[in-house]
Amino acid sequence: MTTILAIETSTELASAALLVDDQIYVRELSGVQTHSQGILPALQSLLSEASIALSDCDVLAYGCGPGAFTGIRTACGIVQGLAYGAELNVVPVISLQAMALAAFAEVKADNFICVLDARMNEVYWAQYRFVGGVCVEVSAPVLAKIEDITPSADLDSPYFVLGNGVVLPSQYSQFPSIPMMPHAKQVAELGKLGLASGQDVSPELAQPLYLRNKIALTTAERALVQGQK
Repeated sequence: MTTILAIETSTELASAALLVDDQIYVRELSGVQTHSQGILPALQSLLSEASIALSDCDVLAYGCGPGAFTGIRTACGIVQGLAYGAELNVVPVISLQAMALAAFAEVKADNFICVLDARMNEVYWAQYRFVGGVCVEVSAPVLAKIEDITPSADLDSPYFVLGNGVVLPSQYSQFPSIPMMPHAKQVAELGKLGLASGQDVSPELAQPLYLRNKIALTTAERALVQGQK
């Protein structure tokens, strides 16, 4: 029996999931301000529902980003604390890849560009392709202007997977799209695959995926951004 406990807090929708073989238990929280206060009770509730102790888990999986700075720091801090206490390893899962896996289950396509709002008139995006049901990275996650997204020329037209607040410009109007947010359910599933392929690491190596070096804008920069809207 493989047991994976997972959290995803990179966006305003926080979630927790417990994967026990093929059975999945899920909790969801909305509102970034509730992530740090609500995610631990959600995890405890999942373990109680499944009558499983934390130490019975094989690994902890977490959405490492990219995403909200506070959210991905929260994920890292929580899994590190839990993993140290239970002597478990952790598996980092890219939040955009979790979106691709969710979209793959919903639409008849195997080529996806996943996009999350990064604020400051920018987005996080990555491209994934499913080969034999396995998610393969085509373009690694980057921070860019949405109009600078460049689908791989070597593949068929992609399906866009859009997080909250993302609106595609007219230049991508020929591509189909589906709304989808990163979720702990897919983080757990990808964590299971990561464990099987040896991608788990010790808790001290749990790191967030930051794509923006500068987190805060100066007053002048904020005024400039507002003026461009």
